[in-house]
Amino acid sequence: MIEIFRIIIVALILIGAFLSLVAAFGVLRLPDVYTRNHAASKAATLGVLAVLLGTFLYFYMKDGQVNSRVILGIVFIFVTSPVAGHLISRAAYNSGVKLWDKSVQDDLKMKITVSNSSKKGK
Repeated sequence: MIEIFRIIIVALILIGAFLSLVAAFGVLRLPDVYTRNHAASKAATLGVLAVLLGTFLYFYMKDGQVNSRVILGIVFIFVTSPVAGHLISRAAYNSGVKLWDKSVQDDLKMKITVSNSSKKGK
């Protein structure tokens, strides 16, 4: 049973490290702020969560105690990272940062246009 947990712990930490590496490459290689932000907020969040979960299981199996700091870290990252990514993208869009020229669709443009036209009618 202990050996199975060791394999799970190693797998979680390696998957988390791989996802964090993918996020770093995404931030460096993707063309615009929106796709970079997507890579940073999605892959990095999952990577950090996997590493923290592996850490939590390691210390639980080693000491037999629940580490509340690691659990709080998991909850904090899980809640704040997607929200921060959304707000950064929204702020970039509202400040006029252009989409990549090969982007196919701009869903937010129609919503902002409809919202502005309804405000003018009032």
